[in-house]
Amino acid sequence: MLLDRARDTETYLHTFVLEHFGIDLGPIISEFPPRSEFGDLAFPFPFELAKVLRRPPRQIAQEIVDHIESPPWILRFQAAGGGYVNAYLERTRFFKDVYSWLGRAAPDPDGDKIIVEHTNINPNKAAHIGHLRNAALGDTFVRLLRARGSFVEVQNYIDDTGVQVADVVVGFQRLRKMGLREVEKVEEPFDYYCWDLYAETTDWYAQDESHLEFRLRALHEIETGLGETAELAEHISLRVVRAHLRTMWRIGVSYDILPRESEILKLKFWEEAWEKLQVSEAVTYVESGPHSGCWVMRLPGDEAQPEEEKIIVRSNGTVTYVGKDIAYQLWKFGLLSRSFHYRPFHQYPDQSSVWMTSSSPDSEEQPAFGQGQSVYNVIDVRQSYLQRVVVHGLRSLGYEQQADDSVHFSYEMVALSPRCCAELGIQLSEEDRAKPYVEVSGRKGLGVKADDLINKLIESSLEEVSARQGELRLERRQLIARQIAVGALRYFLLKYARNSVIAFDFAEVLSFEGETGPYLQYSVVRSKNIFSKLETQEGPGAVENWKQELADSWPQVDRVEPLFEDDGVWTLLLHIGRLQEVEEQSIRTLEMSYLAKHAFVLAQSFNIFYHKHHILSEEDRLKRCLYLTIADASLKGLTRALDLLGIEVPEKM
Repeated sequence: MLLDRARDTETYLHTFVLEHFGIDLGPIISEFPPRSEFGDLAFPFPFELAKVLRRPPRQIAQEIVDHIESPPWILRFQAAGGGYVNAYLERTRFFKDVYSWLGRAAPDPDGDKIIVEHTNINPNKAAHIGHLRNAALGDTFVRLLRARGSFVEVQNYIDDTGVQVADVVVGFQRLRKMGLREVEKVEEPFDYYCWDLYAETTDWYAQDESHLEFRLRALHEIETGLGETAELAEHISLRVVRAHLRTMWRIGVSYDILPRESEILKLKFWEEAWEKLQVSEAVTYVESGPHSGCWVMRLPGDEAQPEEEKIIVRSNGTVTYVGKDIAYQLWKFGLLSRSFHYRPFHQYPDQSSVWMTSSSPDSEEQPAFGQGQSVYNVIDVRQSYLQRVVVHGLRSLGYEQQADDSVHFSYEMVALSPRCCAELGIQLSEEDRAKPYVEVSGRKGLGVKADDLINKLIESSLEEVSARQGELRLERRQLIARQIAVGALRYFLLKYARNSVIAFDFAEVLSFEGETGPYLQYSVVRSKNIFSKLETQEGPGAVENWKQELADSWPQVDRVEPLFEDDGVWTLLLHIGRLQEVEEQSIRTLEMSYLAKHAFVLAQSFNIFYHKHHILSEEDRLKRCLYLTIADASLKGLTRALDLLGIEVPEKM
């Protein structure tokens, strides 16, 4: 809502400058002052005017303030600093506008399709804590886009023909001496079994490099899609994918479509992409040197970075991961003449379904996936080079707009604090114990399985809930514990800037105080309790009566204008009103931490208001009505923020 007012004022000031000075400055930019005494909006455009008028910015700002007439939503303008024009909002009107905005329904999806690809776990072992960060970032981004009315398709790419799957196949065949029929009998959790086997296979390769021949052989057989090795790889990947879907659902993450790499090969996406790359001369055959016999893509260099060669097709004729990814990116934008078939793959507990690609039409119903106008790939920062190759591939094919609309949503890794390792029973060397964090490694089996982490958080949360709410039935306490644990985890993963390495620590995550998920949840529970107590004090229908009283009281609201002069109250309303702007900022910068941080600031402001004003015991009926309305606006604002962060609110804490 504050964003709308800022834009309205920018337009108003642009028109004034054009009429008063005869100068078209172009877009006028607004800022948000750090403290309310400096105004609610600040505009630095007099500094730009000063260059044209050759006068001091402060003098120009004062002239503007002396001559401009305030629009209905602005109380007054004021010259400030070295040449700012600050604006003070008409507070009663703003309060009404904010409350009205909070009550609006989310807009229906409209406009160009945005594709967001996230999670993308190799289907060869259990998900780990780093995958949870990817999923939480991608899911929150999707929630933000949908909240503003964007048409979003969520994809989770399944690399079922890659090295990682091949290694688990080799592990079953060579180390366990098991074929498809024996693997089918392996009990759940299958993804945990594969976790250990993958690490064992890695050690087996290290013992004798000649063992790597089995990997190459398995890779070739998997890519052809024929024979028992390919069948075994498909069985492994599908079982692990189902486990991943169950894991991610536990933290509120779901998908629309699971594109599989095997279908990219079977449906000859790569052949079409390969033909395009050759015709456009985007790839070059290397006659000699370390890349002899390979087809490479040359990435242009600059002063900081020399020209590079990236292998697209190996000398043995197999395509690299990035080559298949170029084909996949072309499909996302609808730039291939062919497409996938689809089949329903998994139904979530809420009855929604996720589809999987298929090489044949297994179902009469065939949804329309792909054909996006912009694509966001949520992949960690270590994949930046490969993402650059994909974008360069699009440019080399002449798809400049699609290259511009291919966005790498990068983020840093999640590591473990030494204390966390100790709590999980992970043995560390003296050197690792002295480090601020320890990196996880799936190949070495060092890391925290996502389900183990969630289970431990729920276990710790249940102890706290049982101590506080011991009178509740066990089922209710377990539900509350799950909601607190997941809320704590998601907030922890989202509150850090995406370019920051996270050192996971149980004590920090589950704290009920400070900048944590449980603190935000408690703030919402507290605001809900106000209205529960209102019903208890005044009987059923008390909330509806208050809403009617509010509607009748709006004409008298000027009588309590001093209430809005309270800096704490006004700051709270500004924080609620800034939600819209923070949401847009998070989308624009791909920084989900902006929303997380703002939710915490909003919760703090509400708690200050709650402690300062005795809402239900206020004797002045009009003030009491407005206090209730402010509390309700806080509840709606906090609930909106937490829903966007993917955090549920427990009934009690």
